[in-house]
Amino acid sequence: MTMNFLNPVTTQTWANGRHLVRCVKIIQETWDVRTFCFMAEQPILFFFKPGQFVTLELEINGEQVMRSYTISSSPSVPYSFSITVKRIPGGKVSNWLHDNFQVNDELAVHGPVGNFNAIDYPADKLLLLSGGVGITPLMSMARWFFDTNAAVDIEFVHSARTPKDVIFHRELEHIFSRIPDFRMHIVCERGDDLGEAWSGFRGFLNQPMLELMAPDFMEREIFCCGPEPYMNAVKSLLRSNGFDMSHYHDESFGATPAQVQEDVLELAEQAESEAEDLEVTDMLGVEFALTGKSVRIHPGIPCTMRLPNLACIFLRPAVWVSAVPAR
Repeated sequence: MTMNFLNPVTTQTWANGRHLVRCVKIIQETWDVRTFCFMAEQPILFFFKPGQFVTLELEINGEQVMRSYTISSSPSVPYSFSITVKRIPGGKVSNWLHDNFQVNDELAVHGPVGNFNAIDYPADKLLLLSGGVGITPLMSMARWFFDTNAAVDIEFVHSARTPKDVIFHRELEHIFSRIPDFRMHIVCERGDDLGEAWSGFRGFLNQPMLELMAPDFMEREIFCCGPEPYMNAVKSLLRSNGFDMSHYHDESFGATPAQVQEDVLELAEQAESEAEDLEVTDMLGVEFALTGKSVRIHPGIPCTMRLPNLACIFLRPAVWVSAVPAR
């Protein structure tokens, strides 16, 4: 990426809608979890609230499929965003992404949306509770608080099946080693029985554990994400202690919400219709003076665009213009 890419004149801001993005990096987080990092071909500032999700528009074996994933990156890194996907046995989308999706592949994304976020519920003391891949929205929050040097007291409690299943483990250790008011606790369902040394909490999260980790949990704003049984157990624990549930917020993983899916389908159909209705004469022409090559592009691209080492000025449809070296 060149500095021309970040030209403020051509940079757009992400708004809730349909955007085409390209995968720029894939990170193997654990044996069955991968992070997919995306950027737009034209610079876009991906502003969102940490904790929100996006909906991917995919075509799998000729079938249009939508699936929502929480953004795991922080809005403090605005020119890209990431989703973290666990391979689910029998899962159509997760397995397809793990087996087929590669760097430089493109897809359409819709969003961001979601009421589960750390911005709309500000508090001085937080308790972040996650189970399995439910860590992703809370990781976005933790990264945001860390990057912005927020004056927030955070207890982060993550539950995983085994030590090798702890997602973002090294990054979490780094974050919580540098800020005294950030404290991390990990609970593993199993440990030594798999030949893995584990000196931390074992079993399932319960009240005695929570009281050791966060004795003042009743005073904290709580964000929880994970499998339904995990979140149900957390809510049962809190209610049995008389916790004010207006300070409890959760997000469950499942099918794309019906309203979001309807909006996605409408936008996808609109984009397809616009592409079909576009006449060749309506497209903008660009001729590259140094190579003699030419291309036609969609008129929706910003009027002025800078490519690496080239300055292109698009005047109006059906007019060819030259591209000369940028200065």
